[in-house]
Amino acid sequence: MLGVPLEQCRSREISSSMDFLVLFLLYLAFLLIGAVMICIFTKNQRLKGLVLGGAQVCSCVIPQCLQRAAQRLLHQLFYTRNPAFVALHLLLQGLVYAEYTCEILGYCQELGFSLPSLLLPYVLLSANLVFFTMTCSANPGTITKANESSLLQVYEFDDVMFPKNSRCSTCDLRKPARSKHCRVCDRCVHRFDHHCVWVNNCIGAWNTRYFLIYLLTLTASAATIACVSAAFLVRLVAVSDLYQETYIDDFGRLQSVDTVFLIQYLFLTFPRIIFLLGFVMVLSLLLIGYLCFALYLAATNQTTNEWCRGDWAWCQHCPVMAWPRSAEPHIYQNIHSHGVWSNLREIFLPATPSSEKKEK
Repeated sequence: MLGVPLEQCRSREISSSMDFLVLFLLYLAFLLIGAVMICIFTKNQRLKGLVLGGAQVCSCVIPQCLQRAAQRLLHQLFYTRNPAFVALHLLLQGLVYAEYTCEILGYCQELGFSLPSLLLPYVLLSANLVFFTMTCSANPGTITKANESSLLQVYEFDDVMFPKNSRCSTCDLRKPARSKHCRVCDRCVHRFDHHCVWVNNCIGAWNTRYFLIYLLTLTASAATIACVSAAFLVRLVAVSDLYQETYIDDFGRLQSVDTVFLIQYLFLTFPRIIFLLGFVMVLSLLLIGYLCFALYLAATNQTTNEWCRGDWAWCQHCPVMAWPRSAEPHIYQNIHSHGVWSNLREIFLPATPSSEKKEK
């Protein structure tokens, strides 16, 4: 009813499934190593110089016309406001839910899954789209002549990362503490966190709450689809008694179905579901990691901009990140944290320009 006969995959080599697993593990390792290396590169000037030197060497090989085309494309995607990543986000989300609806939903109903568990991804999708729209359209905290004076009174200046009496060279506005000029949006943003290409908007004081809930519902929806897909495969194996089957290997010996052969059989029988499961699993891991990082910043009242520009005290003892002996770095101290609940209240109940008061 749900699959094809076991004999259809007996002629396949078991090594192919092993190759698939090895490649998948290598892919996960590549993602983790890449994330660590990006963090290291962004904090070490010498490593940045090596990367730039490698790029210059490559520029001697790649034709100039391709270089200019690539630069224009990258500038259009990452340094101008455009809906390209918003459309890509919605497209990927639509494809995942279309596959879930067309493939997994029907099979799970046949296997007797409860209706609420099958409809939970759609509930999370509805909430996610609402907060996705709010994050895209909300004012992140644009600084103007009208609210400049009031925003200057919100946060204290630390005279390290945010000195007093500094002005934005582009907007010609006095820069409140924790603000930054976004080159993509061409505006100064109050409590600037980062510019998110996936929502085509800056994340600042007045839409961070929407962004966090959007990120939470997106992570939950991906994890829920992954759990339902994995539960379907597990229940399928349980009700079909595949572990009790046997097969003849390439050497003519009778073998019992093991985990490796079972993975291969499921991959050959339900390739679209396996690919969907692999995609949402990797996506869930990445989103969970980023969600934990975003919640950590919220709980400690930091922004991504401050975290990236600040000096990691624990990294100063690392040989890769060691500071030159002649340098005496000014370690940024977070003076804005006043406890977890106060920090979260500041994000989810931000003060409006008319009611903002001096932070104590």
